[in-house]
Amino acid sequence: MEYMELREQICDICHKMWQLGWVAANDGNVSAKLADGTFLATPTGISKSFITPEKLVRIDAQGNILEGLEGYRPSSEIKMHLRCYEEREDVGAVLHAHPPAATGYAVAHVPLDEYSMIETVLTLGSVPVTPYGTPSTCEVPDAIAPYLGSHDAVLLANHGALTVGADAITAYYRMETLELFAKISLNAHLLGGAVELSRENIDRLIGMRQGYGVTGRHPGYRHYRSGEEE
Repeated sequence: MEYMELREQICDICHKMWQLGWVAANDGNVSAKLADGTFLATPTGISKSFITPEKLVRIDAQGNILEGLEGYRPSSEIKMHLRCYEEREDVGAVLHAHPPAATGYAVAHVPLDEYSMIETVLTLGSVPVTPYGTPSTCEVPDAIAPYLGSHDAVLLANHGALTVGADAITAYYRMETLELFAKISLNAHLLGGAVELSRENIDRLIGMRQGYGVTGRHPGYRHYRSGEEE
């Protein structure tokens, strides 16, 4: 993808995040990896509804600013993004937001670990709640690192949600899927609880990922409620 086209795409994603109510004020951040190993990132202190291409900043792997308007700098949470790229060579974009339903699970410390919705079984699998970390510190990157090897979406305890993807659109789609799954799971709970698929059907769906062109990682069949992995 061309450099300026990627800038436009990131802005489009930011605007969608705001329109969907996943962020308020200057919440949330988006980043994407460039071919030369540097990164584009949303600036701190600006509503995602006001983001325009020239406001994005380009940084290196240490978070140093390489290109940007005067006074513009990346979010202090860029450490979380950079850890994702460090841990996963296949990650080309990172998205952090506070979608209400998914964040409700995050603040309640309830993982989205039910294998009840076909699309989510295929694309995400179970979504864990990572340990609490103070924003802007290395606590958050350290908290998410152990989960990045097998998850493309995580809930940040008392904070929000994080998704990664091979590109910005994939990371955005995963956040959409995560939030919809949280809403459906909550509705199912009000109706008496979701009915999970059989282990056989779960395994069949996971085995279909490649045929559907699904990229990224998948945790397989796990039960976080019991703390056991099958």
